[in-house]
This record gives sequence, structure tokens and C-alpha cells, in this order.
Amino acid sequence: MLLRLVTSFLLSVIALTAQAEIINNSSALSQLGAPKYATHFSHYDYVNPAAPKGGTMTRAAIGTYDNFNRYASRGNPGAATDTLYDPLFTTSDDEVGSYYPLVAESIRYPDNFQWAEVTINPRARFQDGSPITAEDVAFTFDKFMTEGVPQFRLVYKGVTVKAVSRLTARIELPKPDKDQVLGLISLQIIPKKFWEHHKFNEPLGYPPLSSGPYRITAYKVGQYITYSRVKDYWAADLPVNKGRFNFDTLRYDYYLDDNVAFEAFKSGAYDFRAESSAKKWATQYRGRSFEEHQIVKENRPNTVSTDTSWLAFNNEKPRFADRRVRQALTLAFDFEWMNKALFYNAYKRTNSYFQNTEYAAPDYPDAKEITILNAYKNKIPDEIFTARFHPPMSDGSGYARDNLLAALGLLQQAGWEVKNQQLINRQTGKPFHIELLLRSGENIGWVLPFQHNLSRLGITLDLRQVDSSQYLRRMREGDYDMIPGSYFAIPWPNTSLQIMWDSQYINSSWNRPRVKSPVVDSLIAQITRHQGDKAALLPLGHALDRVLLWNYYMIPMWYSAEDHYAYWNKFSMPSMVPTYTVGTENWWYDVNKAAQLPAQRR
Repeated sequence: MLLRLVTSFLLSVIALTAQAEIINNSSALSQLGAPKYATHFSHYDYVNPAAPKGGTMTRAAIGTYDNFNRYASRGNPGAATDTLYDPLFTTSDDEVGSYYPLVAESIRYPDNFQWAEVTINPRARFQDGSPITAEDVAFTFDKFMTEGVPQFRLVYKGVTVKAVSRLTARIELPKPDKDQVLGLISLQIIPKKFWEHHKFNEPLGYPPLSSGPYRITAYKVGQYITYSRVKDYWAADLPVNKGRFNFDTLRYDYYLDDNVAFEAFKSGAYDFRAESSAKKWATQYRGRSFEEHQIVKENRPNTVSTDTSWLAFNNEKPRFADRRVRQALTLAFDFEWMNKALFYNAYKRTNSYFQNTEYAAPDYPDAKEITILNAYKNKIPDEIFTARFHPPMSDGSGYARDNLLAALGLLQQAGWEVKNQQLINRQTGKPFHIELLLRSGENIGWVLPFQHNLSRLGITLDLRQVDSSQYLRRMREGDYDMIPGSYFAIPWPNTSLQIMWDSQYINSSWNRPRVKSPVVDSLIAQITRHQGDKAALLPLGHALDRVLLWNYYMIPMWYSAEDHYAYWNKFSMPSMVPTYTVGTENWWYDVNKAAQLPAQRR
């Protein structure tokens, strides 16, 4: 009798547990809120589903390349090699954090996201006609875990991905984590039949078997790559692809110098150019081709989360260990004069790691933020609690005397003094010397006024320009004192912050300032735990922004108030522009417009 009662009780517990775990079956997912597009949507709002196919678009790439494997740990990958493979789910360009099926057909998961089962579209194919199966999905994960970058193994430690049937892959996590599931379903799927015979962490000297809408059909290493549209691409009419990828040919021509590339654009050597130089945009986009509207110029205001430019200190270098030194060098960066004299006032000053979003730290911390920050009170700058962060400002005259005097005071407090017009460390007697690593061919006009201001403080700034391959190698290895770069737009505090800032990921090339901070690690851990909870993410985002800004890990440079781009007038595009990108993959070749151009420009 007792045995029957115990058995009945256990069965009841199992039944209640099973009932408690609600299983969802969906064809779309969202990190925050609900996906914009309904289950059976026909196409994105910002495309023309009837766009004609055909024609060519040629673009420029600066530098060189020697590799067709985007995921190799060394080498310089070719332009657009990140588009060779399709993922299980893909995103749209007019919202953030939503995922729609591409290789996948649907996904099953419990409310807590401790596991997920992805059903693959039975029509999914690689470009040789072979099917994409769950075995390829499992192989992809294993390949990334064993031969991918170290950060991947840290993020997905304890995760398993298995093929439970020919077209069903199961993801199992050591603990519930919606963000990990979303990260894995957006991972590009590589073909086992090709990559089981190749090292995934090594460069590849020829194009691999792919699955995307374009295949590489011609190339000359370091000079050009030609992509041709796959005419029988199985996913061409899926809702996420309808009206997109309309050009028959995409070509990327390489130039060692951007000034040469610009002249080539004006002569008609390539078709589309995104302009990053405010000076060029203001002074050099002139001439007959522009006056006769053969070349179209477009301005687009930046109103959403946007990429920002920063100048990173290598915080592992002893000379930058003191926050006062980093603050002093920030004072020597005269943005106001540069913006007026070099950039025609086209830029705005970067002042947040969540630029143009509600997660940028407001004027003063509120009660929720103070509660979070109090846990680190003796480990973070006092100003975080009492002051508003603003990058140093000058009067724009080019002298910045007050800022330089303040900088010298900070340097003296940190143990430096000027002797014979050199800044010398009192303890070691060594002069303050910095090497700034720069990519060859880039516009470095902004460096010279910064170099001049540092010299007035007794600091020597040497410029080291290297080709793109050396630049990537040295950046990956942390072999630099200072390095400029873009900080990619972050629309909300998400788990990508781990790779950008967490100490465990110090060897990631994304962590340019090479920061190792227990406070930053702790805040990012809280952000990771609260994914999907906007009420918690808002004060956490503000708190992290304040800690990063007030520690002066990087010098805030600028971001463009507008995006500038120009193209030869032989393309048409949908009336609606996607929110988060220019969207050239939605354009099409317009034979009527092209007919109005000189024959050699069509």
C-alpha cells in the first residue's frame, strides 16, 4: 500500500512538472517585446517585392585580403565573405532584436529557454545542391567550439547542439538563457562535407562551398573579388529575401589608398561610395558628373544607435594604468578645433557607449542607478555619483590652453614632470613615449593637432602606419600603445558587451582598450542575467555607461550627424529606407537611368 502511494505521488509530481513547462512553437523570436512582422508576412516593408533582377554594382575596398575564411584566427578576410553562409534565423533592418526563419522553418522552446529544437526547411540547400541538415548544424557548433575563436568557447561553455533527426537540431543549455539561444540560431551554418577536411581557424586561399544568395565566381587575391547571384537560390522567395539581392554581379575592387579610391569613384571605376571624410564631402564632391546628376549625393540624419569613433588606450600598458594619465590625454584631444578646421562642423562629439539611445547615461544618476553603483562605491571614481560626464571642451581656437594646463596638473599628480621639454616619470626617469597604430591609407589629418598638443605636454607621439594585414595581427595580439577604431552601435545593453569588455574575453579584438575591471565584469554579468527585462536593463545600462566613461578607457572622438553616400545614377531603390542601414541589397539596376549615362559608366 505504501509503495503504491509513493509511486502515485512521484507520478503526480512528474505530471505537474510537465504541465508547468509550457512549450512554444514559433517561426519568429524577439529579444525585447514581440517581432514586428506577423507569422505569415510576405516581405519586409522596406523592399520592392517586384524588383527586377540583373545588372552589376561595383564597390571599393581599402587595403588588401588573403583569405576567404571569415572565421580564421589569422589572415585578412576578403570583402563580403561574411555573406557566404546563411544562418538558421536572420534579422530585419527596421527593428532590433527580432529573428525570422531562413534555413530554419520553426523553433520549439520552453518559456525559460533552457533548450530549443530547430526544424530545418526541407528545401534548404548549399550551392552544390546538397541539403542542409541538422548534422550540418551540429557540426557547425562543434567546429566553432573546437577551432573557432576562444571567446566562442567561453560564451557557450556547457552548451550542446545535436542532430536528433535529419531535419531537427536540439540545443541544450546548462542553465536557461534566451540570449544564448538567439545567438546560436543566428550562427551561420557551414557545410560539413567541406569543412570536415579543412581547419576552421586557418586562412583559406580559395572560395569554400557556400549557401548564400551569391557565390564567388572570380577573384585575384589582394586585388578584386566578384560575386555572382545564384540563379537557382532556394531561399530567393522566402519572406526574408523577397525583393532583395537583385544584382546579378557584385564586385569589390581593392585600393591601397582611400584618396586614390575616391578619384577612381569620380571617374566611374566603381558605383557606390559611403563617405567617411567630412572634408571630402564638403569640398570634393563637385564637378560635371555631380552637376549633371550623373552622380547622386545622399545625406541621411543619424537618429538611431550609431557607430562612434574612439581612440583606445591599451590599458595593459603601465603608462596608462593611472586614470589621471588617461584623463590628461583626453584633455589634449581638441575636438572643437578639429571639427571646425578639418571636418566642417559635420561631426558631433561622442559622449556615450550607447550613443543615440535611451541607455546613454543621463545628467545625474537616479535612485535605481545609485543603488546599483553603491555596491562598487570604493572601486569607482567619486564623480560618478556627483557629476555629469561631458568630454572636455575647448573654445575652438586651436590653443586649448586651459585644457592643457589641467592635463599637466593631472600628469604631475600621477608622478610625471617636465624636464628639458620632455615629460619624465619621476620613479623610472623614462620619458613619456606613445606609438599610435594606424592602418595604411587612412585619413590621418586629425592625428597631427593631437600630436602637437601632446608635444606641448612633453609627450612624444609616434605614428606607425602598417598595411591592413599587419594592422589586424597587431590588434588581435594587443601589440599597440594606442589605436583608433569604431565602437559598433549597441541599441540596448546586450550580451555582446561581454566580448567587448569582459576580462575573460581580453584576447578578443573587439576589446581594443584591453580593460580588465571586476566592476565592469560584474555590471555586464547583471546585464546578461537581465536580458529581456527592460526595467532592469535601463539603470544597468546607465550605470555601465558611467563607469566606462569616467574611467577614461578610451578618448571619445566623434560620430557623424549624418551618413553620407554617393552613387552613379543607374540604380533605383524602394521608397522606404530601412532604419538601421543604407540597404543597398534592396536596390536594383535601372536600365532606363543607366541609358542616360555615358556608355563607359553604365
